[in-house]
Amino acid sequence: MKEQEPIRVKWFEDGNIGKIVKTARQLCPDPKQTCKDIEKEIGYFEENAGRMKYSEYKEKGLFVGSGVIEAGCKTIVGKHLKQSGMRWSVRGADAIIALRCRILSGRFDEYWEHRTAV
Repeated sequence: MKEQEPIRVKWFEDGNIGKIVKTARQLCPDPKQTCKDIEKEIGYFEENAGRMKYSEYKEKGLFVGSGVIEAGCKTIVGKHLKQSGMRWSVRGADAIIALRCRILSGRFDEYWEHRTAV
């Protein structure tokens, strides 16, 4: 079983979700018997296969994990909105987050062009 594990990981990394689903279906010992846990997991893969094109994403230089996004949220939101004594309305927090994102992405001028056009 351990020897096959890297192959399955490769299938996942290559975005070969169909092969994962087919193999998972074979795990149910009796096809006539419902294997609820397996079916639930298979359903997740089938419903999200379009978002699991990891090899394609990597080729484009995109991140496939959530770590980069989580770190960005911590930097933009946590550091600048959660300082001691700060109070924000939802509208105010949304506006300052949008502004911070534009500054950090180098699109500050574009932000003001959009704001003045509204």
